[in-house]
Amino acid sequence: MTPLTPVITAHWDVPDYFTLEGYKRHDGYRALPKALAMDPDSIIAQVKDTGLRGRGGAGFPTGLKWSFVPQNDGKPHYLVVNADESEPGACKDVPIMMANPHALLEGVIISSYAIRAHHTFIYIRGEVPQAIRRVASAVREAEQAGLIGDNIQGSGYNLRVTVHSGAGAYICGEETALLDSLEGRRGQPRLKPPFPATHGLYADPTVVNNVETIANIPWIVNNGVEWFRQFGTEKSPGFKVFAVSGHVNRPGIYEAPLGITMRELLDYAGGVRGGDGTVKFWIPGGSSVPMLTADHLDTPLTYEAMAEAGTMLGTGTPMVFNSTISVVKAVTRWLEFYKHESCGKCTPCREGTYWITGVLDRFEHGAGTDPDMKLLEDLCANITGRSFCALGDAAATPYPAAMKYFRDEFEAATHTPVDETYPSAASYLFTELAPR
Repeated sequence: MTPLTPVITAHWDVPDYFTLEGYKRHDGYRALPKALAMDPDSIIAQVKDTGLRGRGGAGFPTGLKWSFVPQNDGKPHYLVVNADESEPGACKDVPIMMANPHALLEGVIISSYAIRAHHTFIYIRGEVPQAIRRVASAVREAEQAGLIGDNIQGSGYNLRVTVHSGAGAYICGEETALLDSLEGRRGQPRLKPPFPATHGLYADPTVVNNVETIANIPWIVNNGVEWFRQFGTEKSPGFKVFAVSGHVNRPGIYEAPLGITMRELLDYAGGVRGGDGTVKFWIPGGSSVPMLTADHLDTPLTYEAMAEAGTMLGTGTPMVFNSTISVVKAVTRWLEFYKHESCGKCTPCREGTYWITGVLDRFEHGAGTDPDMKLLEDLCANITGRSFCALGDAAATPYPAAMKYFRDEFEAATHTPVDETYPSAASYLFTELAPR
């Protein structure tokens, strides 16, 4: 079995690891003076050479994103840490902030220095006040120790860090909606281009990175490219904080190299609980990526292998479901979430989630029809690739994957006669679901 590789999580069992003293006692802030002695472009090149990919879901190469920020443009630059973890099934950024806030801050300082930013915002989901307080306390400790502020460690580099509490909108996990929220406006995605790298916060160059992504930076600076690339695979190097949940005996955080299989993670998590003890389906990275089945348990958890399997690694927070779960009900619950969280800015997502949820509700109550299944396929096809942001695409994801592997469950939930009690799909759309 692939061994776990605790790096970010190595000292989470130390009671005071969240404090400055506790973090320093375990080699904390050793990377900072080394980074401040380097040329900022050298840090960007180092991160690019590691192949570190964003751990927030999209998996975009981190160093490449940093390199897009124009230099010597006379504008202020910003780093924004996306800590608005709100993906159903995802829970790894909040534990990092609770157990390891100073690793995040050390990464923030180094990353800000690399992109020549002098103000960083850490945008944390409002429903986790404990994490907000923990990170804010760590910022105060770092400021008092001269690690944040003016002339950091005599380097001449100045940095201000602001901890911002979000209001609990899932849409603000999308980077441009997050930026609008930071600017005091309603959190809604922006049309791209222009991209945040040139027109981000306050229309200035901005890098938006996930908590786990930034928390990797101190270890990369300390240990170098070769050390980082010894983990994982050639195309998906490094380690990953996997949060395994669902029908497992030991749900929790398991830090392992990319390329570990779900079967191995499942063994670490104590196997499947309940039902007949087998996996019915699982989702590799939160509900916004297509589901897989037990046939995919030996597929490596890498960005490219997940894509070949027809899904995405996403946030790397697998949810496991046993034989007791109805796929129809699970898909309906996810679509209700996306419908509720749609910001309403674009028609495909606003209207599409409304119609899909209404039709799925018919299947949940055994009142679906064969034409409804085709209707749902058409609705999903008309959302995918046509919305402002990835929320629309995420909403169009669960049903096609469910039909691919569990079409029989939808067929079993159909009511064949189309009569006055169970109208046709078209009739249902334009009468039962019509806004009043």
